[in-house]
Amino acid sequence: MININKSMPSPFSQTYFHGTKAELKKGDLIEVGLNSNYGQRKNAKYIYLTATLDAAIWGAELALGEGRERIYLVEPTGAIEDDPNLTDKRFPGNPTMSYRSKFPFKVVGEVAIWQGHAPEQVQAMKDGLEKLKDQGIEAIED
Repeated sequence: MININKSMPSPFSQTYFHGTKAELKKGDLIEVGLNSNYGQRKNAKYIYLTATLDAAIWGAELALGEGRERIYLVEPTGAIEDDPNLTDKRFPGNPTMSYRSKFPFKVVGEVAIWQGHAPEQVQAMKDGLEKLKDQGIEAIED
């Protein structure tokens, strides 16, 4: 678990991203309790963020809904932990630098210019996720 120290600002703070299709504005909070943008759209027990732009792009591209794909810069308001969907339970380490939390994330900005993955890559990822779903493998929410 990573603890966020708010008492000492640093020019070397980690930048975190959140990819989605939700339209948010600076100052909004992303919180648990809403329906997930993924899978069966269950009530989300966690919210997710990443320290890599590529993982955030995947988040935006794979999110359900009709809205425009967006990448937000977010600031955790509490402790974050490795996302078990992308770490030791499925992959060694945390190559995507993906995390989750039960504490809100504050939107501090939006990445205005970014390049998405090729349509074939996105479709291959969606097909792979559908195959996992058919096998009964869903997101880890424990």
